[in-house]
Amino acid sequence: MIPIPQAFAASYAQARVKFLEAAASASTQIESHRHPLPGRDGELLALDLALDGDAQSERLLIVSSACHGVEGFCGSGVQVFALHDADWRQQARDAGVAVLYLHALNPWGFSHLRRVTHEGVDLNRNFPDFSQPLPVNAAYRQLHPLLLPPQWPPDAAHRAAVQDFIAREGVAAWQTAISGGQYEFPTGLFYGGHAPTWSHQTLRGVLARHAGRARRVAWIDLHTGLGPPGVGERIWAGGQNAAGVARARRWWGEQVTSIHDGSSTSPPLTGLMWSAIDAAAPQAEYTGIALEFGTEPILEILDALRGDHWLAQHPEAPPALAADIKARLRRAFYTDTDAWKGQIVSQARQALMQAVQGLSEGGRGTAA
Repeated sequence: MIPIPQAFAASYAQARVKFLEAAASASTQIESHRHPLPGRDGELLALDLALDGDAQSERLLIVSSACHGVEGFCGSGVQVFALHDADWRQQARDAGVAVLYLHALNPWGFSHLRRVTHEGVDLNRNFPDFSQPLPVNAAYRQLHPLLLPPQWPPDAAHRAAVQDFIAREGVAAWQTAISGGQYEFPTGLFYGGHAPTWSHQTLRGVLARHAGRARRVAWIDLHTGLGPPGVGERIWAGGQNAAGVARARRWWGEQVTSIHDGSSTSPPLTGLMWSAIDAAAPQAEYTGIALEFGTEPILEILDALRGDHWLAQHPEAPPALAADIKARLRRAFYTDTDAWKGQIVSQARQALMQAVQGLSEGGRGTAA
């Protein structure tokens, strides 16, 4: 085990080195899928995998980071710490559970300090059925002109219009309209795309290869940006499945929330990534959560995202302004203090151990 702060990194490039070194020292099976574009500093980008355990195991736990690029600072730290945690790894091995770490689902966003992929797409809205008409978000359509004003920071008129909406409709309506997912404005926030992204396609291939034999699959996807600072909300990561939610609450506690019943800090969303497991492992019993750690208040999160999307459309912005926007976005999704990191690792470690215990229900070698 290493000191908790040492598991976290100051950049994607440093995080990747820490992850690969930890995976190698743990003698895991490593696999890398190279991204077609370079990183912010010209570094190689990749979705890196580390399989800890028997590739033929019927029990698989997936632990993924950086679905939303810049959120990877947190998720990577959890993964690196876990790979150095001998007690946790021994518990998984004793239970016959293979652990598949997916480091940086969206490496481009992690490196470039963006939440979206290089295609400008929110990966966790990029899994609708593209053969069918895409969902319509009429509330977002109304707000789009307010979200991306001609100048940043917004002028007084734009600020007043936003405050008027929030005063009239409430913060929850503002959050829901913006973050639910939209497929109409490619430069807008929470855009789900019109086709599978590189990360989408790569993830589907990975899941098909590594989850296709499992009879029981658990998935913990690590996120930041919702809820009280340092508190990890355990959000059911699946469809409207009463049995699955009940199982998740048996594993991780009754505090497991769901976007389907209004108990989560997250509003209802469209095109969610976890639906990919259905095609990859139709034979498996699936149980998953998004482990969502709080950072800043939701209005600050959304404003930081607005600034970042504005900057993407205005590369001519003064360097000082661009730096401020990026620093604000990083703070919105990563609290760079030892105390916050300690909270994150403690809660994530508990969730990992609970997942292994849950996968072991019914005894080794049988599916409950």
